[in-house]
Order: sequence, then C-alpha cells, then structure tokens
Amino acid sequence: MKTACVILIGNDILSGRTQDTNLTYLGQGLNEVGVRLISARVIPDVTEVIADTVNECRATHDYLFTTGGIGPTHDDITADAIAKAFGVELVRDPGAVAALRTHYTSDDDLNEQRLKMCDIPQGAELIHNPISKAPGFCIENVYVLAGVPVIMQAMFDGLKDNLVGGEPMLSRSIACYIGESLLAARLGEIQAAHSSVEIGSYPFIRDGKLGASLVMRSTDAATNDAAADAIREMILSLGAEPIEE
Repeated sequence: MKTACVILIGNDILSGRTQDTNLTYLGQGLNEVGVRLISARVIPDVTEVIADTVNECRATHDYLFTTGGIGPTHDDITADAIAKAFGVELVRDPGAVAALRTHYTSDDDLNEQRLKMCDIPQGAELIHNPISKAPGFCIENVYVLAGVPVIMQAMFDGLKDNLVGGEPMLSRSIACYIGESLLAARLGEIQAAHSSVEIGSYPFIRDGKLGASLVMRSTDAATNDAAADAIREMILSLGAEPIEE
C-alpha cells in the first residue's frame, strides 16, 4: 500500500473562518486508487513552516499533497515555500501563462498579480486546472493543489489515475445501540482474531440513544466479511440488533 500525507495550508482554516472539505475528498479519492492517506497537517501561511513541513512529510510518505496558497494575493506564498523546500528558484512557466491567456483575454485582465500564479519552482510540472486555468504543479512526489474545493477536486480528478497505488481499501460499517464500554472487551478479541482487518469504534448519539458504529477496513472483501460476521454475532449476543450502514 502506497502512503500519502495532506498538508492544508491557510490561516483561514486555522482561525475557523473556513471549514475544510478537501481532506475528505482527497482521502476518498486516494483510497480509490490504492493510496492510503495516513496523516494530515494544518499549517499557517508562513514560508518557513510550509517549507519545513513539506520537507519532513515528503521524506516519509510516497505522496504529499498540499492545498491552498497558490492564488494571486500577497498571502499566497505556497509556490515560493515549495521552491525553498527544494532549493530551487521560482520561474514563470510559459505553459501556465498560455493557459491563463485562454481565461483572461486582455492585458488589463491578465495583470501582474494574476501572472504570479504562473510562477512555479524550477523543474516542476504543471497540474491542469480546467476551471479557472491557473495551474497547480508537481515536483517529485509533491502535488500542489488549489485551496478552493471545486478547483482542487478538478485538479485531483485529472491526476489521480496516474498515481501508482495498490489494492483499494474496502470498508464495511455495522452500528448498534450499545455503549462502547460494553463492546470494548469483545471487540478487542475480534480484532485480535482478525488482525488483517482494521477495526474502529466510533460512538454516537442518535435520537437521544447512545450507540457505536463499528467500521472494518481491509483490502480483501472476504476478511472484511469474516470480521463483520463476528461483530454481528457479538451485537446479537449482547441483546441488540446490528444495523448495516
């Protein structure tokens, strides 16, 4: 299984002004191509922090994705930070300029602030943006994407099939109206008996009743099914009904 990390860049996320949806989309999309998202960071718009975090995470994961900070304003510093992380210069990419000219038809529209979005680290390759045309870029195993969700999604959808992954992770979920404390011991035994399946317990309150969703994740459907059968039997033995989700 190939691994990935996502770095969400932006003071707006950290302040709570922006609710991130990119992480969920990337996690689901990566799973589809057999790449497992195993970590995520949320960091501020600070050049040194971005560069240091990128260098740390690209060394420990097969793929690294960043979102945010590649727009035209003064606080969009991700491209510069990535260049610093790799020890290269920012260069104005002719292909990026040509792409923007298809979106901004006059010189007044394609001003210097917008042309800033065409500056990418030397040696990077462009990531196509079918919506606003301002591209992202990839350098080695680092993929730099927009922060705006609809644009980020379009960029990622265009590149994800080129990622080299393994078998996708399959998931099953069974819920029950039983508190986790009553499930814990038996659930631990089931996990030990089905070690190739990742079993998680996630408590909830629905209609004023306490319960838990038990989620099984594995690359093999048969092992998932075997763990699900054991969980279903446990729930029944505790006097509750298993709820397939």
